[in-house]
Amino acid sequence: MRRSEDGESILKAAFNSAGEISVTIMSMTLSLAAVFIPLVFLPGLLGRIFREFSVTIIVAILASGLVSLTLTPLMCARILGERRAGHKRAWMERHTGEFIKRVIAAYGRVLDKFLDRAWLTVPILLVCILGLWFFFTHLPFTLLPPGDSGFVRGVFIAQEGSSPAQMHAYQQQVNQKLKDDPNIAQFFTLAGFAARTASSQGLIFGFLKPRSERPPIEQCIPQLQKSISSIPGITAILQPNPVLQINVGATSQTQGQYAYTLNGIVPDDVYAAADQLIAKLKSFKGFASVRSDYYNNTPNLTVDIDRERAATYGVSTSAVQSLLRTAYSQNYVYLIKQPEDQYQVILEVKDSERSTPADLNNLYVRSNTGGTFSGTGAGGGNITTTTGTASNLVPLRAVTSSKQIVGPQAVNHFNQFTSVTINFNLLPDVAIGDATKFIEDSFAQVHQQIPSVQATFQGEALVFRQLFKSLPLLLITAVFVMYVILGILYESYVHPITVLFPAIVPAVVGGLFTLWIFGSSLSLYSVIGLFLLLGIVKKNGILVVDFALKRIDEGLGLREAIHEASLERFRPIMMTTFAALMGAVPLALGFGHDASARRPLGLVIVGGLIFSQLITLFVTPVIYLWLEWFQEHVLDRVPFLRSAHTHREGESAPEPGDGQIQPAPAGAR
Repeated sequence: MRRSEDGESILKAAFNSAGEISVTIMSMTLSLAAVFIPLVFLPGLLGRIFREFSVTIIVAILASGLVSLTLTPLMCARILGERRAGHKRAWMERHTGEFIKRVIAAYGRVLDKFLDRAWLTVPILLVCILGLWFFFTHLPFTLLPPGDSGFVRGVFIAQEGSSPAQMHAYQQQVNQKLKDDPNIAQFFTLAGFAARTASSQGLIFGFLKPRSERPPIEQCIPQLQKSISSIPGITAILQPNPVLQINVGATSQTQGQYAYTLNGIVPDDVYAAADQLIAKLKSFKGFASVRSDYYNNTPNLTVDIDRERAATYGVSTSAVQSLLRTAYSQNYVYLIKQPEDQYQVILEVKDSERSTPADLNNLYVRSNTGGTFSGTGAGGGNITTTTGTASNLVPLRAVTSSKQIVGPQAVNHFNQFTSVTINFNLLPDVAIGDATKFIEDSFAQVHQQIPSVQATFQGEALVFRQLFKSLPLLLITAVFVMYVILGILYESYVHPITVLFPAIVPAVVGGLFTLWIFGSSLSLYSVIGLFLLLGIVKKNGILVVDFALKRIDEGLGLREAIHEASLERFRPIMMTTFAALMGAVPLALGFGHDASARRPLGLVIVGGLIFSQLITLFVTPVIYLWLEWFQEHVLDRVPFLRSAHTHREGESAPEPGDGQIQPAPAGAR
């Protein structure tokens, strides 16, 4: 449009504009796609989380760049009308055009003053670097914000050894508490499901009312948990169910969102270390609950087989085991299939005959010995009786002895070693990073006393540690890949720094500062926002530097070239920034279901774009002048480091080679 208003035909203006910005578009496209390349090759669960996202973004960016280089100039040449100087403009165009001209003029005056006081760049960048250190060390870290999905899950835990009848009674009381809670819309509970929980635990699933009819979920859960825990004999542990849930590990996490597993060769050492660690963890004020899967006070009935007496009676060990399994395990022995349904045939003793340990005396086991006895019946016929497997029964008490003990409910294992898993939930506004650091410090003290025990995080806590250990390397790798691509395109060692450094550092600081202001945490969503931010903000420097290099090749001085480039590119810079900003504003405001979990993503992008825009408009020209001076006076003395855009005061602009098509500068007739 600018070229058309300066007198060029719309076809020629489209051609010259495409030639002028083609390298710029290539630089922006390739460097933006390069940001996400390191994420594609991440190993493990993090790689699976980021891979699809990264590949989708990379393909979309490359497709957009291809359209910008081909279809967009064609559409401009065919769709836009001719716009000569003095053409009639619409009301909106007149007023916005005049406003933008005044803004650009004001920006030019301020930029001139800033270039005269270029030393201000140093304290600005130092403050940004200090801000990086401050926010990375003071912002709370978490993997996934709990959000407000409207779904609550948890367990209620009774005394070890509670009978099924007692658990059913507890379940009825829990159901009543859930019915009375004003924030619960629907719920269901499950007790006696041995495949998911212990016999003394029951599951709770609750669906909350719509967000407009209740308080936030972080207020509903403590209220409901306190209500259920008021039932004598049980303790409730509830947690919000996030939309994106990560469970990694060999142990169950029904008692808490996060898990920390201790394991070792000696079981007693593992149990002792777990007791000491739990005692230390209870001193941390940020835990909403701390529980372990080690229950050592469960009533048990041990049955010891007297092998010598069993051999005398012809009773095998497998026969005793089969008898006990058939009597008490409730396994079905046959499946009856009908056209509409199927039925399990379950063989077991009556409930009234298995309520006390003394009921074992009523069981009989078949022996493996026997023979055939024949006789004459009362009616004169022959009677044949087979003894042994068919009829020779031995009382179970004759070959076994039993005793009641108190012991572990189950012996859990992790990596084939005895283990204890400690599950914990956090209070609202407590970051998982602070909790994991406290746990590791506490275990280090326990490990000094019991060195044979090892420990590791599981589930979300494990992925959290992996993410934030690899985050610095990911950021450095992404910046390095962008540097290499920009260095190839610009044929310069210093101008990639001009593009990246004054844009990335303020952008990251601005994003982290926004999280800090709004009391948010650095999470997986925030990390995704940071990588998006890295790719977006560098386009300011690319637009300015690319235009300035063209003006230098035309013979302009350094300051004149960068000043003209900053003014000419001010409008597209602001347009692209506002476009990206408006796309992130709905995320930052938190609209939609479970929006609070995604809000950090929008806050990082909005804050980073605004802060980076204010800084790069003035700092980038100064950095460009400094690095251009360093290129000409230092690096150009080495042939290997010489730039393709070398400028010397007093030299005329180089003539274009034969056959080269050069886009005419703006305003040329």
